[in-house]
This record gives sequence, structure tokens and C-alpha cells, in this order.
Amino acid sequence: MMLEKIFLLLTSIIVLTNCQSRELEIRAVCSRQDIGNYIIKWETDPAMKGTVKIYVSDNPETFDRTRLVGVVNISDNITTYITNDNITRQYFLLSFNDRYTRIVSSRRDAMDQISNFRDIGGYTNMHGQMVRWGKIYRSGDLVNLSERDSIRLSRLGIRTILDLRTEEEMAEFPVTYQEANLVSIPVSMGNVEDIMSRLKDGCIRKGDGVLYMQDLYLQYVTDNTSGFSEAFRLLLDEENYPLLITSTFGKDKVGFLAALILSVLQVPEDLIYSDYSLSQEWYADNTRRMQGFARTLTPDAQEALTVMLQTNEAYLDLAFRKIRKEYGSVEKYLLKELNLTEKEITELKEVLLL
Repeated sequence: MMLEKIFLLLTSIIVLTNCQSRELEIRAVCSRQDIGNYIIKWETDPAMKGTVKIYVSDNPETFDRTRLVGVVNISDNITTYITNDNITRQYFLLSFNDRYTRIVSSRRDAMDQISNFRDIGGYTNMHGQMVRWGKIYRSGDLVNLSERDSIRLSRLGIRTILDLRTEEEMAEFPVTYQEANLVSIPVSMGNVEDIMSRLKDGCIRKGDGVLYMQDLYLQYVTDNTSGFSEAFRLLLDEENYPLLITSTFGKDKVGFLAALILSVLQVPEDLIYSDYSLSQEWYADNTRRMQGFARTLTPDAQEALTVMLQTNEAYLDLAFRKIRKEYGSVEKYLLKELNLTEKEITELKEVLLL
């Protein structure tokens, strides 16, 4: 599982101990079963003795220390929080020997009809600061919500939905969730009419699909600066949180914007790429949605469509390499092309980092 790979990369806390010259490193991750139970894992380097006290809350900013739900030996490295509630999202405060703490939750929430729904919080940046949980979520479109999905979004307190789909997509498939402020910032998908025509005519192959995706990500960097600038200004207003960023599949436009956000928050690049790649876990959902259309295509066109429905780190890497080559860093790209100020970038970090 991609989440397990992130577990091996994620550094949650680095502190100096009194009796050891080595730094103590604690890594922790949480996943959720379909029935609602949470699996919490951790590891320490060097190995620690003692206990982990576990507290639960539905708000990552506030934990009641009287809600102790478990005491586990640190050496166990794993525990399960059992619940039959698959509606309410829970966060866990892990207290190692009443000295070192870590807040974790499941990155993914179980949704009935919303694909690719997850939280981009919980990552630790290069300065030991954690991206706040429960601030920014990302997902595919909100077109066919179940009643339980609407309740889940409501319980998460979503105030703002940032929809990156084109105006045509929004008109044909409107958002059905009505309890949040809907902000439309259309981001181009390149020459969609041309690529769809070529798919239908069978005048396309797998390599053409790769070239289309590469061009698309380069266009995110060069041709959509006003839209992404508007998105970042939305992020500067604390009244807009919690916020959900959405598009049709929630993998490309949303993935690029989420990567920019995590990068300016100084999350290590390997974690940014791993987070981006989590969208591949919803590949089966994407293909199911396109099954009817795919059956009408030639085998070559089907291969090209497959390429476009997958999530490939190479596309994000191409965009980031272009940014680094032309601007030096993502932060400088935001300053020059998205017209953010250094003060605004500092303010964004204050809002999203713990």
C-alpha cells in the first residue's frame, strides 16, 4: 500500500534526549478499515521502552486528556481503535512516555460516491513543523453524493469547496453538496476537444496519451497562473477553512495544486510525490466511470485512455523540474508568477503549519 510507503518516509518528531547523543526519531501513521476501525502504527529510532497513551478527538486542534482510549507498550508498534462509526472522522494524540507527542489520523476517509477523498495534513516539513490536519482536503467531483457522504462532509465542517473543473464540466455535472461556499476557479485541461476526437476516431496511441499528459502539466505551470494565484489567495483567508479542493478525478489539477501547497510549506519532496501518487489507488474507480466510453474505442485508443486515467509521478516531476529550472524553487515561482508576496507566504505557513 502506498500509505505504508509513506509510513516509512514520514518523520514525525525529532527531539534531543538527555541520555543519548543520537536524535530520537518517531514515525507514526494511521489507516482506516472499511468498517471504520483505525489501525495506528509507530516506530522509534533508537528503540524506546515505555508506553504510548492514546487520546481520541473529532477535532485535531483540541484533545481532552480525560478521553484516554488506550495504553500500549511502545515496543508493540501497533494498536487498533475499534469503532462502529464510519461517519465521524477521528484524530489521535499519541503520548510517548508522557513526553513526546504526535497527532495522527487516517489520511483517507471512507466515502460512498466521492472518489480520491483525502486530507493533505499530517506531513512533517524540513523544520519539524506539521501540516495541520483537517484544514485542506482533496477529492474527485461531488456530483453523486450519497446521504452519508453529505453527512460526512458536514461533520468535517467543510466551509469552502474549490472546484477546478471547467465551466462546461460544472454546468453538465453540478456539485450537489449545498452546505459550503462553492468557488469556481476553472483550470484548463488542454485541448480536450482534440484529444477526445482523436480517441473516438482511433487516431491516437499510448505515446500520444503520454505526450498529452506531459503537455498538460507543463501548461499548469505556464498557462494557469492566474487561476492558481486566485486559489492561493483563497487559502490565505482563515474563514475559508476547512476547505475541499475538487476536480473530475481529483488527480491532476488537484494533485498539482496540492503539490504546490505542500512544497511551499517545505514538506520534503519525496513525501510530496508519495502523496501525489496516492491517487493511483482510485484508478479502478476512474476506469469504471469511463467503461462505457472505453468500449467504443480501438485497442490503441484504449491504451491511450488508460495512460490518461493513471497517476504518474513523472508528470509532476516534469512540472517541478520546469519550475526549478526557470525560477529556482516553488516559492520563487509563487512570488514571480502567482504574484504572492513574501508576507503572504509567511501568513500561509502560519495558517497551515503547527
